Amino acid sequence: MKYLSAIIFSIAIVLAAYYLGNSYVSRANPDGVIAVTGSGSENFVSDLIVWEGRFSRMNENLEEAYNQLNRDKEIVRKYLIDQGIKSENIVFNSVQTNEQRENQYQNGNFTGSIFKGYELIQPIKIESARVELIEGVSREITELLNKGVQFNSSPPRYYYTKIADLKIEMISKATEDARLRAEKIAANSGEDLGDLKSANMGVFQITGQNSGEDYSWSGAYNTADKNKTASITMRLEYEID
Repeated sequence: MKYLSAIIFSIAIVLAAYYLGNSYVSRANPDGVIAVTGSGSENFVSDLIVWEGRFSRMNENLEEAYNQLNRDKEIVRKYLIDQGIKSENIVFNSVQTNEQRENQYQNGNFTGSIFKGYELIQPIKIESARVELIEGVSREITELLNKGVQFNSSPPRYYYTKIADLKIEMISKATEDARLRAEKIAANSGEDLGDLKSANMGVFQITGQNSGEDYSWSGAYNTADKNKTASITMRLEYEID
């Protein structure tokens, strides 16, 4: 009797393991369903450029520093307009004021600081659809040094104003690619492709062309390159007839 109970208990464990394993496999690989992932990509050229920079003046007298900065501002404005940039595309942001002090030490010990003057910084931002023009001006901006203005330029950023339309086009391409894959899998299995059960969009990526840029799980959005590549994935599940 003791051995019979042990045998029955062992058989019960084996049967339970079998049914649980079979249930897991069925859930992981549902009958009559094909799951595929398709991708779509498109090369495009940015149609909007944003370029920022700044210039500054420093003086012990705050009013004089401000007057000097205003003179530089007019020099910069005239230079940019002469290069073909429209005045409405030039934005001078609020002036930043920093009090500059120099720390003093004696025998390695801090003894205080000496006031050196006021530094006034004028940021500037240019946003335009004339991408090539702004690119050219940004490369030659050092010419302002000859006019007495020390202009510090940031690299231009590139954008595309038709992203929404581009994204719809990419979704269409990725969906078609996924369907073709599903049809081929079904045909190779001797089955007919049935109705679409579900469709899930993957991450939309914008990377620089030939940049070797890595994709991101959260979605890359390149602004450093004028020439870009957009890509997206779509995961579809079809029934099999």
